[in-house]
Amino acid sequence: MKNYGKIFWQDLTIENADQVKDFYCEVIGWKASPVEQGGYQDWNILNDDGDIVAGICHKRGEIANFPSQWLNYVSVEDVKAGVEKCLKLGGRVIEGPKLMGKSLYAIIQDPAGASLVIIEE
Repeated sequence: MKNYGKIFWQDLTIENADQVKDFYCEVIGWKASPVEQGGYQDWNILNDDGDIVAGICHKRGEIANFPSQWLNYVSVEDVKAGVEKCLKLGGRVIEGPKLMGKSLYAIIQDPAGASLVIIEE
C-alpha cells in the first residue's frame, strides 16, 4: 500500500450486528451481504451501485475489544512507529499492534478520546 494517510475502510463493531445492520439499511438505504465467520455472520454493507462501502461486525473473537463506534481505517507506512508517536503525544493504544490477516494494525485513541485504526499491508 503506497497511498499512506488515506482513509480506506470503515466499520462498526457491536454486540448485535444483525439488528444494527437492519437499522442502517432502513435509515440509509444500504444493502447487506453476509460474511461467514464460522457460526455467525458479519456484514458487508453495499451502496446502490453494489459497491462494498463498510462493514458491520459482531464484537466476538479477535475483535471483541474494538470500540462500539464507526472506526476509520487509515493506511500508514509503519504501525509500530505510529503507536510510539501516539503514546509520546499523550494518546493511548486500545488494541495492538496485531495482525489482521496479513496486515499489522493498531487501534489508537487521541488525547481527546477519538479512536482510529492505523494499518499497514
